[in-house]
Amino acid sequence: MNSSMETAAAGGDVLSFKDQHVLVVGGSSGIGNGIARAFLERGARVTVWGTRASAADYASEGGSDLSGLNYMQVDVSSDEAVSQAAASVPALDVLVLSQGAVLYRRGEYQMSGFRQVLDVNLSSLMACCLAFQPHLKASKGNAIILSSTAAFHATRGNPAYAASKAGAVGLVRTLADAWAGDGIRVNGIAPGFVATKMTAVTTKDPQRLNAALQRIPLGRLGTPQDMAGVALFLASPLAAYVIGQTIPVDGGLILN
Repeated sequence: MNSSMETAAAGGDVLSFKDQHVLVVGGSSGIGNGIARAFLERGARVTVWGTRASAADYASEGGSDLSGLNYMQVDVSSDEAVSQAAASVPALDVLVLSQGAVLYRRGEYQMSGFRQVLDVNLSSLMACCLAFQPHLKASKGNAIILSSTAAFHATRGNPAYAASKAGAVGLVRTLADAWAGDGIRVNGIAPGFVATKMTAVTTKDPQRLNAALQRIPLGRLGTPQDMAGVALFLASPLAAYVIGQTIPVDGGLILN
């Protein structure tokens, strides 16, 4: 039993992240924001990266609560921007990569759109992991990569989104294997249907929403908090022997 588990067995909180440094890329809204707040509530010092100039720019947006979080504007599609931002981070225990993009109206069937989505959904994951590998090696920390259940089935109209999410699952496996010897655990989460800005095209259409719900055995959409619970588990000593796994959190969506 490792020291963290021994502390838990003695009455400590195995899901406490007191004074740990957590970065959630894409933590300004939606799933990423839910994960960021979950770590904050358990004592972590949490920084989020987003696309807007300041945290105040998210104030009127539903699904965003940046109170108590440190905010940085970073364009993750730029390798240079990622490297510069990472250089300003002195220490890191948990890296959560929740950035994402999707183009509708067959925008991903244009090469410019296809590359745009892959840059954010896949290439930026590698850029962030490489930039923070020294930090995580020093802390024996964790990287958690958010993909999607779209990695496991066809996604009509969105070839770049589907390909990038499948790529993210492969990246989790490969980096976990490569970095385990450095004490870094890399795992992933594949959310199912969660009500966020990206899924509003469906959630705001009653007919499409009803069709989506009929495919989910639990009969409801997922929430950012559903994803946050799994992120806390993966970053905790409870998952000390888990590496290279992407856990579907989908209410049973991919069972059918």
